Amino acid sequence: MDIDKLFKVPKIPVGSNKRRMPDLPTPEMLKRMKMDISPSSSEDTSHPARDGPSAGPSKPRSATVEDVEDEDVQDVDRDFAPGGDADYFAEEDEEGRFYGGGLTKEQKEILNIFDKDGGEDVREDLEEMNITAVRRLLTRFERAMDKNQDQRSKWPDDPTKFIDSEADLDAAIKALLPLAQYPKLAFPELVSSEAVTRLTGLLSHENVDIVIDVVEIINEFTDEDVGNEAEEEEEEEEEEGSREKALRTLVESLVSNSILELLVDNLKRMNETEESDRQGVFHILGIFENLIGFNADLSLQLISKTTILKWLLDRIQAKKYDENRGYAAELISILLQNNRANRLAFGKEDGVEACLKVLSRYRKRDPADADETEFMENVFDALCSALGEPETKKLFLDSEGIDLMVLMMKDKMQARSRSIKVLDYAMSGPSGSACCETFVEALGLKNLFSTFMGKASKKQHKTLPEDTSHTLSIISSLFSNLASDSPARIRLLTKFVENTYEKVDKLLEIRDACQGRLKQVEKEIEDEKKDLIAQGESVGEDMEDLWYLRRLDSGLFTLQTVDYILAWVTMEDDGIRAHIQQMLRRRDKSLKDIVKTLEIYRDNVDEDDAGRAPDEPSRKEILQHLIEFLDAC
Repeated sequence: MDIDKLFKVPKIPVGSNKRRMPDLPTPEMLKRMKMDISPSSSEDTSHPARDGPSAGPSKPRSATVEDVEDEDVQDVDRDFAPGGDADYFAEEDEEGRFYGGGLTKEQKEILNIFDKDGGEDVREDLEEMNITAVRRLLTRFERAMDKNQDQRSKWPDDPTKFIDSEADLDAAIKALLPLAQYPKLAFPELVSSEAVTRLTGLLSHENVDIVIDVVEIINEFTDEDVGNEAEEEEEEEEEEGSREKALRTLVESLVSNSILELLVDNLKRMNETEESDRQGVFHILGIFENLIGFNADLSLQLISKTTILKWLLDRIQAKKYDENRGYAAELISILLQNNRANRLAFGKEDGVEACLKVLSRYRKRDPADADETEFMENVFDALCSALGEPETKKLFLDSEGIDLMVLMMKDKMQARSRSIKVLDYAMSGPSGSACCETFVEALGLKNLFSTFMGKASKKQHKTLPEDTSHTLSIISSLFSNLASDSPARIRLLTKFVENTYEKVDKLLEIRDACQGRLKQVEKEIEDEKKDLIAQGESVGEDMEDLWYLRRLDSGLFTLQTVDYILAWVTMEDDGIRAHIQQMLRRRDKSLKDIVKTLEIYRDNVDEDDAGRAPDEPSRKEILQHLIEFLDAC
């Protein structure tokens, strides 16, 4: 076989108006021109239309290959790489880094559009990005926008008159996409040239497709990773600071141009049965997440100045799961984090009722896949955040949320673990007293202690299972909130007596495990403290606070909760007290060890006075009474 003859280029008619082939054809072109020369081929699939459906097996085709002059060689593909870049059409890797021409597929399509009408300048701007190139792109965008507005105003009822300018505007908007890779260079210019004002103004455009283009551009501009790849040659710290400053300038300009209100208004215009509109909704939600991630204070403005919360709550109640429904639940969870005003607004919009309706679907069935599982967990998390407010706890109680969570605890579905977490939040603090009473009345103690006594898997022996942690917190809340000598409290104490104090033994087992983990961390902290003193540095309160938080994460918090429960049962039942003292002696310990833990707890406790009556003791006062009783034993 003559290899040189095989790869010679076939002659193309001179009359063709396609672009000429360059001197060095690309591998992609050669692949397109490859001909089937296998003699065993039974069918000619190169021209199915020509042969027709009834065509039978064809004979192998013979092909002649001739040498031609360069001026007669032209490409048969209209999208041949500009500039003869052999790697122009090379695919990007999975992380989005660019090879070859350095442009995404969409950017290549943009260049093909502009190539028909003065596109060479655009390609040059993208290949060598500088302030002049940025200004050229912005100028083209402004001209396209002005032309479209002018033609729409002249012929508002005749789309044929402005359809071309609409296509030009669409291309001009998409041509701004590469600017997201150069935030330090492009964003200040976007603001100073009032291009941001023009972009936000287009969110009111009559053509929803234009709105979707703008939404996609803004979503890219506000992404947290904007510019990470294009400017990676700079010093990392300097780059991070300049990127953040440029992004802050852009975000402030967007917010001042009512971006939040305009985006929420556009959610009502989108028809999610259409794929483009569905993507538009997804990008709008993405912009909200980007803006809140950059400035958490914007979450309050988003809720107070728009109707986004009502839209989100309606969206998560859709019966069929989809990507936007999942994103809506995630955004609700974000908006309610550490924000009392948003949580109260959530309650006023019947958010508690909406979440309970959604979660009730998972009582008898598990989510279909990982995405739906994440959706369910986000709804649970949103409910937990909202339950941090006393007002929400009342709404939760009125909506029979306690009863639903108890039923979920009974069923061994994925929602069971999340329901325990919700009950923990609902019953905590003085404002959770009513929820504690309803929990006992709903026969929740049986399911609660069933979970508490459950055996941990091998993976969970080294760390406390999340269910057990929340269960301990619920028991602690029950002892704090149930009235003394009430039937509910007596039923609670009975659980610790039955089956020969097995619940007490379980508490002591958990206590031993926590002390083992904490002992190792204490040694590490002592070593660090010695090193600081040896270096002549003083150990201040800030460092002590950090070490205390580290101890809490390493088992001290759980140890405090366990000892708080043990102190209560010791004080209220003589039989339990005798059993605890006996089991502690076997471990060479005594009630004094519990006292030491409670003293640390008392000295560092954060008071929660929300919902506490004036005559009710605070948590610190309760701890002091327990310490005094144990000292007297």
